[in-house]
Amino acid sequence: MSTSVLALLSLLPIISVAIFLVILRWPASRSMPIAYVVAAGLAYFIWEVSGTKIMAASVNGLIVAGTLIYIIFGAILLLNTLQQSGAIATIRQGFSDITPDRRIQVIIIAWLFGSFIEGSAGFGTPAAVAVPLMVGLGFPAMAAVVAGMIIQSTPVSFGAMGTPILVGVSTGLSADPDMSAYAATRGFSEFEPFLEFIAAKVALMHALAGTFIPLLVTSVMTRFFGASRSFAEGFQVWQFALFAAFAMTIPFLLVATYLGPEFPSMFGGMIGLAIVVSSAKAGFLMPEKSDAWDFESPEQWEKEWSGEHQSKVEPQSKSMGLITAWSPYVFVAGLLVLTRLRVLNLETFLRADHPLTTWSWPEIFGSDISASFQPLWSPGTIFILVSLITIGLHRLSAAEYQRALSSSLKTLLPASTALVFTVPMVQVFLNSSGGAAGYEQMPLALAEGVANLAGSAWPFFATFIGGLGAFVAGSNTVSNMMFSLFQFGVGERILVDPTWIVALQAVGGASGNIICVHNVVAASAVAGLIGKEGAVIRKTLLPFFYYALMTGSIGYGVVNLNQGLLNPGFAIATMIVFVFIYYIVKYNRTRPD
Repeated sequence: MSTSVLALLSLLPIISVAIFLVILRWPASRSMPIAYVVAAGLAYFIWEVSGTKIMAASVNGLIVAGTLIYIIFGAILLLNTLQQSGAIATIRQGFSDITPDRRIQVIIIAWLFGSFIEGSAGFGTPAAVAVPLMVGLGFPAMAAVVAGMIIQSTPVSFGAMGTPILVGVSTGLSADPDMSAYAATRGFSEFEPFLEFIAAKVALMHALAGTFIPLLVTSVMTRFFGASRSFAEGFQVWQFALFAAFAMTIPFLLVATYLGPEFPSMFGGMIGLAIVVSSAKAGFLMPEKSDAWDFESPEQWEKEWSGEHQSKVEPQSKSMGLITAWSPYVFVAGLLVLTRLRVLNLETFLRADHPLTTWSWPEIFGSDISASFQPLWSPGTIFILVSLITIGLHRLSAAEYQRALSSSLKTLLPASTALVFTVPMVQVFLNSSGGAAGYEQMPLALAEGVANLAGSAWPFFATFIGGLGAFVAGSNTVSNMMFSLFQFGVGERILVDPTWIVALQAVGGASGNIICVHNVVAASAVAGLIGKEGAVIRKTLLPFFYYALMTGSIGYGVVNLNQGLLNPGFAIATMIVFVFIYYIVKYNRTRPD
């Protein structure tokens, strides 16, 4: 079968997701079973993968879904615990004391706090922390989820202490035994400095594209969730948005360049938080209080915006200090950092090959697919532990904690349904190699078809392929494992520096998290927003296309510098920047005095 036909067939599961979830607006609980059937049917009838392996991949998907559900439960439980204690009311008042402006709040929570949590833990944890916090502060659930997804871009390549680079790219490239020899020709006698060399390129492209992410977050929020449904109100805080972007991306780039891929997102988010919150309190670049932007009253919201958690009434009888109210989140961030720091080496104990720390099912049904769950390593355990600590910190009664627990369990069941089909579909799609037909797994077959069509224009497409990998796999790390070596090979084939093409893969894989189905499902679940996943993806498609096109254009420009600074890549990137400048000027001209 030709490469083009295989690529088209490989695209069918993704097309089914686009049609039923995004276009027809079916909930994920209805659309993802169809996508699963399409993927399984292709694997069995076209790729001729054995039924046993398809079942093994499906079971592995159910186990992975279970690990996500566990994290979701922990995040919801912590939120409900804080609602019962009155901490959310105190945190909300604390933000109001800085500013009641929701545009500033979303930048601080989603962009800066989210980047810090991404750097600490990764794997969707920022959504599990930042999204419910925004919901608790009075954001519509859908607005919180959309904001949480958009920032899943710049910090992602260095999430979980650099896992997408140190594990994803490293595993993908090291599959070629000649890669060490290639690294030596570039002046790297060891493989780790070679990875750091690639990581610096990844950070540079992220820093450039990330400049406009806070502005996109605010403008998308005002366009879809504001009373006037206008991008203009989001663009009117452009000074603060750009300041917050640089407060994160400059230290992010410096850390990646001089310290390596482990700490850029964590340090960038932490340093950015310190700079921006201090500046906001001092009124630097802040909108006037009379111009503060807020959502309409909840009675005016569209029905699909609200989540399960927004009908709850918070206890108002308890009063506490802001530090006490924030302390559970400090514990979460601290425990995530402590358990992930390599210098402490707690990972050796928390992920040890022991029945108490690792629950595994090797070679499921005799296949080459294995599954495992490490509960002590899971952020879900940290959320649950901190919720228990909060009982003492915030002096909750047994009845109050029981209400939080009961509410969390009730929310969990409908939230779990979509994941039960989403993740098995992904696993079948990824584990489609080794069939009797002898074809590559579906993602690689699809990428090969695109590469044959793109030719020398491949850098424009490299980020979209990386994004596609994250879209279906739910992970930048997995996307990098799948495609890094392939992207390296395409770079050699079109006679450009292949390390830049690998860097484009890593950046594109990060951007794919913006629209990744199972991340959207998980983020929606922690916000209590069930069945609206397609609506979320429709609102995040524009930021994804911006990010993938911007970085792909920069990559094309860099690898084709021999064509001059006015080559098509730099030309398109410059046009994108001028579009932002145009709208900043346009919307601020119409701003009332």
